[in-house]
Amino acid sequence: MKTTAEKVTVYTSRAINNQAWFAMFNELWQSRELIWRLMIRDFSVRYRQSIFGYLWAVLPQIVTVAIFTFLSRHRVFDMGETALPYVIHALWSISVWQLFSSCLVGCTNSLVNAGSLVTKINFPKEALVIAAVGQGVVDFLIRLLPVIIVFIWFGFTPSWHAIAIPLVLLAIILMAVGVGFFMAIINLVLRDAGNAISMLLTFGMFLAPILYPPPVREPFDVVNYLNPFSPLLITTQDLLAGQGIEFSTPLIATLALSVILFFVGWRVFHITMPRVAERA
Repeated sequence: MKTTAEKVTVYTSRAINNQAWFAMFNELWQSRELIWRLMIRDFSVRYRQSIFGYLWAVLPQIVTVAIFTFLSRHRVFDMGETALPYVIHALWSISVWQLFSSCLVGCTNSLVNAGSLVTKINFPKEALVIAAVGQGVVDFLIRLLPVIIVFIWFGFTPSWHAIAIPLVLLAIILMAVGVGFFMAIINLVLRDAGNAISMLLTFGMFLAPILYPPPVREPFDVVNYLNPFSPLLITTQDLLAGQGIEFSTPLIATLALSVILFFVGWRVFHITMPRVAERA
């Protein structure tokens, strides 16, 4: 049995934690206009003085899918059977992957790109990390245009189950931001972290069923299960194909992981950032 003093200590600790979370949410809410302005700034800076402009958001996607479609049709690689027509499968999947990777890279580099804002101006630095998500989301919306064109070309009509896709995409964004909170701090101290995460994401694209169907043979299926991005991606593919959501253990675990990563990452970032900013 706990003594009265121990109970008081527990209740006090809970009250302090609840107040800290309330303060964090309040600060973030008060920074909503700043986050919006940072998103607009990042978007305008990226495409300023660019010849191809918005095409840069879709060119890598189209070129990659075109190459792998060519290799698949000429039997250079056996991609296997997919629930969706292969071009749709690859184009949609790589768009979802680029949403995750763009958000993660943007969050990782958010503090470094902010320069003196981190040390000279007093505001919630979480705003910089969350604002970095805006570019990835806008790019994803732009990439939907060639996806829709391919849908029309193949006469493909997404299933009504596709209305649940935004919820899965939200989980993907939460996962990217959660990891991004940690990586932003690390990248502020060790600038190599930004380059490392970009390189890992390049290889990571081939560890998820993006350009091929979900593997069913060992040991390749193990990689699919261990990759937390894969269940979310496969769920979006199934929803497009009309198979609905199958709440398997990997999917439930990944959804829970996305939420936990976001809140734990946010909390660690909030506590650590004041100390790290002094040394930046």
